[in-house]
Formats: sequence, structure tokens, C-alpha cells
Amino acid sequence: MSAWALDGIPEIEPGADLAQLIGDALASDENGCLDGDILVVTSKILSKAEGRIVEASDREAAITAETVRVVATRAYEGGVTRIVENRLGIVGAAAGVDASNTADGTVLLLPIDPDASARALASALRARFGVRLGVIVSDTLGRAWRIGQTDIAIGAAGVHVVDDLRGSTDSQGRPLSVTVPVVADELAGLGDLVKGKASGRPVAVVRGMGRLVTAEVDTPGARTLPRTGPTDMFRLGTDEAYAQGFEAGRAAALAESAQPNGDPAA
Repeated sequence: MSAWALDGIPEIEPGADLAQLIGDALASDENGCLDGDILVVTSKILSKAEGRIVEASDREAAITAETVRVVATRAYEGGVTRIVENRLGIVGAAAGVDASNTADGTVLLLPIDPDASARALASALRARFGVRLGVIVSDTLGRAWRIGQTDIAIGAAGVHVVDDLRGSTDSQGRPLSVTVPVVADELAGLGDLVKGKASGRPVAVVRGMGRLVTAEVDTPGARTLPRTGPTDMFRLGTDEAYAQGFEAGRAAALAESAQPNGDPAA
């Protein structure tokens, strides 16, 4: 397996034809474009092309507008960090609203539908080069109980997002019952290593993982990956869960004390 970043992609403006620009960079790259290649595309260039740009003065309002559920809030010197679930089902800081690698005085929102954007790119590039090609849309995210950030997949097309190993066996012959590597996130992290955060190269090519590339572009995308609703075992931050439990206990105690002689059955 090999991975490298593409040169020659200019600063993206609203309305830019990303398929054309990325295709031109691929055509000029000495490694070419082969069947089974996977592109890892930084979400920021999709956001810029889609015009997902707001004034920095509206950042807090933009975070609120992108939020469907607040998980935790923490005050720090100079502001408040909000960990929220955004409209894409992703749980992270500030709903993905980002001020890095964008013009002064502006912030970027995440793409409207990263899976749809990935499908459009994959379809256009497959038609141009005549090969099976997968697309991963990546964004940077912190993880609970871990220091720092890594890139994850927030959009995908033409590529399997998980490698379901359940039903197979390990090297000792033991059955695997829960092993489902999220290969889309692993590819996103690999792409970030070669793209870098400030190199001006927002697209990486991963070669040698063609077994993950599908015949069709319309495959289950990255929207299937977040755990939300009943599958989310950590719906609240620790302080928020404690406060909620405390309030529930106090309400129960007040209800009990309101009964005659303190007898709940009376």
C-alpha cells in the first residue's frame, strides 16, 4: 500500500468544479490514476466549493444552528467549549464549525451532505478516467478519553466504510464475533498523514486497497458510522449525567416526602 498527496490544486472558491480540479491534478500526477485507487478529500474544500462560509462574528450562532443535541459544555478562560451532536450525527466540538485554513473573519461549516458530495466526485472521476475509484471525505475530530485529534471519514462513495470480519477466525482459529474495523476512518487518518494540516494539498491518493473499492458509487456511506439514539452508550458528559441523576433523585425524594407520613404507597 502507498499514499501520497496531490499537487496542483488551487485555493478553492465558492462554485469551484472540484471534479475538474482534482481530475486535472490526477492527470498531471506522475503516478497516474489506476483502478482501485481511493481519494481522501479534505472536507474543507467541499465546504468552500459549496459556499458553506459564514462570518466569524456568527460562529456561536452557526454552532447552535448545526447542533441537534448538546452532549457537554465546559467553560475555560476566554469561552466555552461545546461538545454536540451535529445534523450529520457526528459528536464533536463546535459541531464541526472551523476557522482554520479559511479567510480571516470567516468560518466554515461542514458540507451539506458529504456522502452525496463524495458520490458526485466519484462518479465524475470514474467517468473521466475509466477506472473504479473510491472517495473518502475526511475531517478532523477529537475522541472521548483520548488526547489530540485525528481525521475520520464523514463522507464516502464507491468504497466499503467497514471491513466486517465477523464470522471469520483469528490466527489461533478462534471465531471473531465483534471485529468490524472502520476502514474508512483508517484511510482518512492515512490520508491526513501525507496531506498535512498546512501544506495546501487537500487531496491524497491511497493505492493498494482496491479490495475495498466497489463496482458502484452508491454504497452505504459514512452517515452509517455514527452511533446515535439507542446505540449511543455515552449520550451525556460526566458532569451532565451526574447533574441529571441528581435532579432525578431529588425529584423522587420530593415526591415521596409529599405523600402522607412519607409513605409512597399511601
